[in-house]
Amino acid sequence: MRMAHQIPNFVFRATAVAAAAILTTGWLAEPSGPGPFYRIDEEIKASPGDVLRVEPFPGPVVVGAQAWRVLYVSTGLAGEPIAVSGVIAAPKGGAPADGRPVVGWAHGTTGVTSRCAPSLRADFFEHVPGAAELLKRGYVVAATDYPGLGTPSPHPYLVGASEGRAVLDSVRAATKLKNAGASMRFALWGHSQGGHAALFAGQLAADYAPDLELAGVAVAAPATDLPKLLDDDLQSKAGKVLTALAMWSWNKVFDAPLSPLLDAPAIAAVDRIADDCMEDILQGIVLMEREKAIDRDFIHGDLTEAEPWRTLLQRNTPDAKAAGAPLFIAQGSADPVVRPEVTRDFAEAACRSGHSVQFLVGKGLDHMGILSRATSSAVQWISDRFARSPAPTDCADLPRVDEGTD
Repeated sequence: MRMAHQIPNFVFRATAVAAAAILTTGWLAEPSGPGPFYRIDEEIKASPGDVLRVEPFPGPVVVGAQAWRVLYVSTGLAGEPIAVSGVIAAPKGGAPADGRPVVGWAHGTTGVTSRCAPSLRADFFEHVPGAAELLKRGYVVAATDYPGLGTPSPHPYLVGASEGRAVLDSVRAATKLKNAGASMRFALWGHSQGGHAALFAGQLAADYAPDLELAGVAVAAPATDLPKLLDDDLQSKAGKVLTALAMWSWNKVFDAPLSPLLDAPAIAAVDRIADDCMEDILQGIVLMEREKAIDRDFIHGDLTEAEPWRTLLQRNTPDAKAAGAPLFIAQGSADPVVRPEVTRDFAEAACRSGHSVQFLVGKGLDHMGILSRATSSAVQWISDRFARSPAPTDCADLPRVDEGTD
């Protein structure tokens, strides 16, 4: 889940007529396919976070900053070393003696096939909310593509261990780029699918990356309770597309069977959806207009109760008890993709577990609107954590999602 933070709130009210018009004008522009930079033909013998390949980022970069496209080592689901791509950016000039803190950005849904990697896009920095301000404040930004995006697909979509390790190893990779001047202190920032990734990175950090020092985890509209999330998403056009992506990915990654949950026309439609890339919610609606086979109740039975789907959904749901650091959570009260009540339940569970949680509710804001509203607050919150200020908490009076704070 995700999508570019510039998209306004009206996208969720786009009609089928508008979607069809966009489809006929060829609006679904996608990045070019990955080239040799993303391929590793030999066995990987390096350690997590080691940089395998680096080149200057080929597109526009934030003023006053420098950026690199990187291929680095992470850990696959079977514990094997794998290559993951991403982008690392740092301010120009010399770093302070103690190094620059790192912000690990975790992106939202772009797709599940290799050419959907954010690092392939020339306009990459337009899709990293807060990047200019973070770099201006002297931080390094490490942005993973996740496994299977850029590198050979399939992408393990909404697979917590895969995402979380890739995020943590992007931070490690930043510390190994001499010109970045990165320190071992870092924070996490993610939206939607990226919120899911950031939360998993936070809960994995102490065991997987004890060499790093986690200051805080900031998320907007995060995917948390996956059984509830996918069940809710089946009520909306864009949500059906996201569910289709998850089913396609888990079928490939975990060998989870699509039949009898899906009939043959639905399986074919899921395959076609998985071959497209997404950069915003409206594109999800356009994809749905193409795929009438999943326009209604395309799943036969209950995905959340059928095995192995039930176990996989539970295993890949972030644990609010194991946040790993103070939390900043932002949620729009009118979000049809990530239900506000589900996010509040996660925040409340984190509070009960003794974590500091700042919970920002954007009244009337949808899935993209909350990202635009929350970015400046998240950047300031991250800056305060790097300054070692005490983390604020709303746990004594957690805002209700039907009220909002705007």
